[in-house]
Amino acid sequence: MVHPALDDLDLAILRELQADGRLPNADLARRIGLSPPATHARVRRLEREGVIDRYVALLDAEAAGYDLLCFVSVGLRAHHRDEIERFRDAVAAFPEVLEVHHVTGEYDYLLRVVLRNRRDLERFAVERLAPIPGIGRIQTSLVLREVKRATALPLSPAAGPA
Repeated sequence: MVHPALDDLDLAILRELQADGRLPNADLARRIGLSPPATHARVRRLEREGVIDRYVALLDAEAAGYDLLCFVSVGLRAHHRDEIERFRDAVAAFPEVLEVHHVTGEYDYLLRVVLRNRRDLERFAVERLAPIPGIGRIQTSLVLREVKRATALPLSPAAGPA
């Protein structure tokens, strides 16, 4: 979806909401220097246009009992539409798979997977992932330490006319 140009106030709203999605409208309005009704209207427009996709709570995986974060690279044997769709549908349905990316390079897909422990990793690899038809190879990388985790897009001020 193509979005209309975002002005400086839109970008300010988005930066504030990325930092705290539960920020009350009055506080948001005060921070960006706009009236609460005008701020509310802008936020609703950004939601309607799909710039704001949704609001979520970000959890600490370890505190929630998930000790392993893995990146799983998957190469398909063939690139037939039905096998690709079957693979995509299968991995998208696994709750432990947080992200699925179709990538270039040596592998076809990169999965970000969260698991409780090594036994869960073995079950995931052997019982869930490997049986999917069309998979040619799998490589799993365990994350030793998460150095940076961000969800906020690096929004910059709106560009002026060219």
